[in-house]
Amino acid sequence: MFCYQCEQTAKGTGCDVLGVCGKKPDVADLQDLLLYSLMGLSQVVLQGIRFSIEDPRYGVFTAKAAFSTLTNVDFDPQRFVDLIHQSVALREDLKKQLESRNVPLQLKQGAATFQPAETRDELLEQAARVGLFSYPADSPDILSLKHTLLFGIKGVAAYAEHAQILGQEDDKLYHFIFKALAAIQQTGLNQDDLVQLVLDCGKTAYRAMELLDAGNTRTYGHPVPTRVPLGHKKGKAILVSGHDLKDLEELLKQTRGTGINIYTHGEMLPLHGYPKLKEYEHFYGHYGTAWQNQTREFKEFPGAILMTTNCLQRPQKAYEKNLFTSGLVGWPGIPHIPDTDFQPVINRALALPGFEEDVEKGAVMTGFARNAILDKADDILAAVKAGKIRHFFLVAGCDGAKPGRNYYTEFVEKLPEDCVVMTLACGKFRFFDKDLGDIDGIPRLLDVGQCNDAYSAIQIALALSRALDTNVNDLPLSMILSWYEQKAVCILLALLYLGIQDIRLGPSLPAFFTPNILNVLVEKFNIMPIKTPDQDIKDILG
Repeated sequence: MFCYQCEQTAKGTGCDVLGVCGKKPDVADLQDLLLYSLMGLSQVVLQGIRFSIEDPRYGVFTAKAAFSTLTNVDFDPQRFVDLIHQSVALREDLKKQLESRNVPLQLKQGAATFQPAETRDELLEQAARVGLFSYPADSPDILSLKHTLLFGIKGVAAYAEHAQILGQEDDKLYHFIFKALAAIQQTGLNQDDLVQLVLDCGKTAYRAMELLDAGNTRTYGHPVPTRVPLGHKKGKAILVSGHDLKDLEELLKQTRGTGINIYTHGEMLPLHGYPKLKEYEHFYGHYGTAWQNQTREFKEFPGAILMTTNCLQRPQKAYEKNLFTSGLVGWPGIPHIPDTDFQPVINRALALPGFEEDVEKGAVMTGFARNAILDKADDILAAVKAGKIRHFFLVAGCDGAKPGRNYYTEFVEKLPEDCVVMTLACGKFRFFDKDLGDIDGIPRLLDVGQCNDAYSAIQIALALSRALDTNVNDLPLSMILSWYEQKAVCILLALLYLGIQDIRLGPSLPAFFTPNILNVLVEKFNIMPIKTPDQDIKDILG
């Protein structure tokens, strides 16, 4: 195996024995083989598109399958065996359709002609020949850009899958996924070609987040500022972690009247701000943070735990008997709910003791998505023009277990009192419960939402730039980002596509960037690594 798609990769260079995330070599290799099969499927689909032969199954399947290879999503080797065979079956079915119309197939030997072996051991032998370093490339820089494109597409696929579940799709988005996956197996692409493809991936990521935003807000309403208790109520309990709104809604429906209270964890916190979800009286509060304390929090939780999408550390024996997964999430030995029938989770919660008494632990605010903030735009602009708000910071991104992420806590704590912090994604759990006060009634800490709500943050920035009659890069706004996995990669590419400059990125830079490619990003966008909180604040504010 070799994997370096996440920030926590071993020694900062790559996992080659066992994934830091818990991914085993056979799973890593099967994921490589699945991606190879998707590249072959994409090559054939693109020929079909040229001749107006399309089928919605191809895009939906490709996004779902690529999403399954993200960090911390699916660790079940048999599911990858099945997906590999499904991918090739779809490809061969499309070939027959093309041949029936006398379309000349121009396919080279490789991904588009790959035939999967029958047994898992034989598939693993095939996988050894198609890993990350097998892609056609004339130099390490070309390979670096192909890997960047691949990891960005994985993030796009995740958001496309979430959006599709809520009825939001765009054929152009799927077409780019096909184009990008096919390009990874293409020879003759130079650096400029691939830089453009990477930026086009950012454009597609932006569209995917827009679709998901539409799915979320049209289904559940626009988030509103909401106070979320951090304590708990006496009674039975289910803890929901991950990202999926629809799974949470289905669980809320099925637990109504059962006496079970529903708590969020990690990236699910912002869901308390959606009006439709707020209607459920037993949707109570938020329990725990995210990565840094996840094992302890899950171990101590006296109810059932449902993981809806990724962001799960490897399951521990101390709590896995109470853990269930849904959606694409899969761990060998962990019960999986494939069809939103959550009765097994409910039964487990009813069998567990639940909380013995009410406990107050304060509260936090969430729900400051674009509509909520722009409703206060006049007050915000007045505070800016009066000099009461000097600077905005978007301190956002992923959390993780590797040391160094305390930077983001210190950064927020040390900001002057005339600065406002917008935040989103699970990185906020380094400081989400800090009392930063307010500026003329405007909270200094604004939780914009989940990682995909970077779209909402961008809309806020664009609206402020229009109101102040200036370019986004000239706003009193700085972006301090933490990354962990591939959704963060596609968000970064979306920001670069939009021309956002001066992004500070950490805790460390991606291992898949060669020095030359990093220099390209520095020259084009002045992207830079974080330093220390004191130094970065001084450099930004003077």
